[in-house]
Amino acid sequence: MSLNAIPVPSGWYPDPSGARQWRVWTGTQWSELTRPYGEVAPAPSIVSDLSLIQALHRLVRYGIAGDFAGISILVSVLAHWPGTAHPVSEWFAVAASNVAVALILVGSACFAFAARELEGHWTPWAFIPGVNLIAVNTVVTRRLGGQPLRRVGAEVVLMVLFVAQFHAEVWLCVAPVIVAVGESRWIATLIEHLLSSSKPSTPATF
Repeated sequence: MSLNAIPVPSGWYPDPSGARQWRVWTGTQWSELTRPYGEVAPAPSIVSDLSLIQALHRLVRYGIAGDFAGISILVSVLAHWPGTAHPVSEWFAVAASNVAVALILVGSACFAFAARELEGHWTPWAFIPGVNLIAVNTVVTRRLGGQPLRRVGAEVVLMVLFVAQFHAEVWLCVAPVIVAVGESRWIATLIEHLLSSSKPSTPATF
């Protein structure tokens, strides 16, 4: 099937790579969303959520890991900065802090794009690291019928304790892991909800 000759509406079509699967055509390009032949494909309305699903996938794969790994590294380096009770070498402190900032920026960018897709437009808080993380998780929790104040509030308290007390209480290093795993599960649940919310339909036969 040629998609260059005439405009083709968005929907599920045989994968142009020749693989035995369906692939979503967005109306302008092929997406990464696929389904094996024989499976019932979601209705075309899923295409309207495709950008959000892709943004959430990036958040689970890269954004959460980048943000929390960066925060953990930065807090650890600051706790052992040259001049403290248990210092690391200056070159290591500088290199590790640069890596941490880079990871936080990557994670924050993923959260910014997820915020944009969740809200349907850019908002000022989407560009603020940390704030966009809290806001995205608030929206995700609300969409799934949870209680944002309780859930997100508990995560914020854990991270504040980690940042403030890690130098004295090393066991608090588990806090970022707990929060990251929790956020990944909530976002993965929203992705599954978006994928399953459409009424199933059988793709056309070519």
